[in-house]
Amino acid sequence: MIGYYNYTVVLTYLSLLSAVSGIVASLSGEGHPYYGAFFLLISGLCDAFDGKVARMKKDRTEREKSFGVQIDSLSDLLAFGALPGCIGLSLARVSEKFPHVSLIGVETKFDFWFSFALMVVMFFYVLAAMIRLAYFNVLMEERKLNGDTSRPYFVGLPVTTAALIFPALLLIPYLKPIDITLAYHAVMIIVGVLFIANFRLRKPGNKAFIIMLLIGAAEFILGIIIYRWHDLTNR
Repeated sequence: MIGYYNYTVVLTYLSLLSAVSGIVASLSGEGHPYYGAFFLLISGLCDAFDGKVARMKKDRTEREKSFGVQIDSLSDLLAFGALPGCIGLSLARVSEKFPHVSLIGVETKFDFWFSFALMVVMFFYVLAAMIRLAYFNVLMEERKLNGDTSRPYFVGLPVTTAALIFPALLLIPYLKPIDITLAYHAVMIIVGVLFIANFRLRKPGNKAFIIMLLIGAAEFILGIIIYRWHDLTNR
């Protein structure tokens, strides 16, 4: 078989499978955006450690390393590009403020233009994520040829930050009963712009990495508690 199947790629594969599960959970049948958010957090957790796990194997060939880079970008595109976009569309579908909006059937002109606007936002966000990932794959290859493989900063906002930003947004309606459909899509526009913006962002150290992990864990646990409480009180 082609490809690689050792422990260095397992977390990347799991991140991809989590992303696909989140897309399905958000959009199909009785799907809900909050289901997608849980899978987004799981993808974020896998991504946080996949590089560290891969570097534990000291005898990786150059082909294995290149394969790891490629699958990481492809997985990130689905997990932190497509999945947040699908969560946004699912959010509009279950919105109480816009109950007449249909992302499949179109009944009125307002329905059409509102749904079209949401789709445009999603397309822009996913496109920005793809451009960022592809661009930095190219730069990485150039830096590798020049022997400059490590830098202390990011240029633009990393796509993986989506794993913390969007689940946090989805907690707001349970803490305060407001519809965040438009706010969510506005944040998607801002984050998409930051993906491809030309500014420097210092890479997190070990302390910042641990803080981000704790924030993600808190979002996951709080989401489960709030969603479960909401489910029980609305039976």
